[in-house]
Amino acid sequence: MGIRRSGNYKPSIWDDEYVQSRPNLYAEEKYCERAEKLKEEVRRMLEKKMTNSLEQLELIDILQRLGIYYHFEEEIDTVLKQTYVSYNYNKRDLNNEEVYAVALEFRLLRQQGYHVPQEIFCSFMNEEGKFKTALVEDTKGLLSLYEASYLCMEDENIMENARDFATHYLMESLKKKKMDENVGEQVSHALEMPVHWRMERLEARWFIEIYHKKENMNPLLLELAKLDYNMVQGTYLEELKQMSRWDKNIKLVKKMSFVRDRLVEGFFWAVGFTSNPRFGYCRKLSTKLSVLLTTIDDIYGTLDELELFTDIVDRWDINAIEQLPEYMKISFLALFNSMNELAYDILKEQGFSIISQIRKQWANLCKAYLLEVKWYQRGYTPTLNEFLRNAWISNTGPVLIMHAYFCITNPIKEDELECLNHYPPIIYSPSLILRLVNDLGTSPDEIKKGDHLKSIQCYMHDSKCSEENARNYINKLIDQTWMKMNRDILRDQSFSKDFRRTSMNLARISQCIYQHGDGFGIPDRETKDRILSLFFEPIPLT
Repeated sequence: MGIRRSGNYKPSIWDDEYVQSRPNLYAEEKYCERAEKLKEEVRRMLEKKMTNSLEQLELIDILQRLGIYYHFEEEIDTVLKQTYVSYNYNKRDLNNEEVYAVALEFRLLRQQGYHVPQEIFCSFMNEEGKFKTALVEDTKGLLSLYEASYLCMEDENIMENARDFATHYLMESLKKKKMDENVGEQVSHALEMPVHWRMERLEARWFIEIYHKKENMNPLLLELAKLDYNMVQGTYLEELKQMSRWDKNIKLVKKMSFVRDRLVEGFFWAVGFTSNPRFGYCRKLSTKLSVLLTTIDDIYGTLDELELFTDIVDRWDINAIEQLPEYMKISFLALFNSMNELAYDILKEQGFSIISQIRKQWANLCKAYLLEVKWYQRGYTPTLNEFLRNAWISNTGPVLIMHAYFCITNPIKEDELECLNHYPPIIYSPSLILRLVNDLGTSPDEIKKGDHLKSIQCYMHDSKCSEENARNYINKLIDQTWMKMNRDILRDQSFSKDFRRTSMNLARISQCIYQHGDGFGIPDRETKDRILSLFFEPIPLT
């Protein structure tokens, strides 16, 4: 007999009664009217022809960091397109420009999918190819260079050197306390994790507090950011209430006590994955997926039972479930009904049948789970490469990204589906990051419980190295995968911008959830505070 998990997970810290009791304080019409007036003011600011283009770029950066950029995407697209079209590296006198401005422009354009050459920073380097020491005293410029360096692509040595240079001297400045408290807070935050890797809504909440302290802050932008944050929080809260009722009605956790009860954490994940308020359907589906995925991942049984379950999922055969034990029947029926409901919604909306695509994704996932069980029962330790070929699928990334595609893409296109079926970088790379950061965050606890090996243990077995060296190697793989995404996803025009952003957001929410350990399996630490700030605690407007 093979047991996949020993369970013993902590109970949920959020019950349905608590969720349903939370008030939505910002649903009144007066808030919507005020927000619309403020948005018109900001729109005029963006459209205004400024003599200094740096002002426009700084405004765009602030809108992005405050989390309100999505109201102005067309205007931002126009400004950045004009910036890129007028941009000519060969004719610009970069010697007269500050590193802060050049790095900001570089980062914003690369985020938008434009390819700005790394050589733009050569004017800040000496004859030996090293960054000039004169930059060390410019903390604002160093921080801008640091953030820009995370838009680096593979084999860009200048950008990698920029990151090392900026990181080293920012850390030195922090130690020597050579900056005021507000700047120091920003530097510490950036060194902990760059903005390019961060979950959008949490970053917005943090930056609103930082922006409030700035001497030159724009009160209009701050008011809009606070108001919008609270209104979006209200949108999320109503969605969460719906999902909590669904979870209570489906009773999976009640029927199977060994399953992790993580509905609210699953919704938190969904918000990090697809934060734009207009994608509520996608967030709710992603939350359902989280519950279903957690349930199936926590299933244990004999190898024969697991093989039969996988076969039934592969055939999508409701008539075969009588052969399964009771808890597996419940799991399959919950999956079957939820996914058929999704397929019906898409068919009704678009006239397109996705049921075969859904079956394929879930079958691939269950087969990946099954292989891990077989390795575990045989006491087999795969090589890291062998492990990752299976584990980037078993960690649910392809299921999450493919189902997000179904929800946010209209019309769904045959050629795009055909491409996605071959797991291109837009699916593979974020899924790999999810796998790797999960292993870094959960490995010690899960290994103690007798769970399967993770990438760290596979690499230690391969190379006969220490756990510390293995963790350093996995961190390097994460960094390399981000570089690949910067090239493959940001610059990929074959899929919509919304889908590309969602795909990369999977990597961002993964970094967030596992930043301080297992923020999903052990949710009463940092994850609890983050959930409170995102869904239950508005920002004071005064």
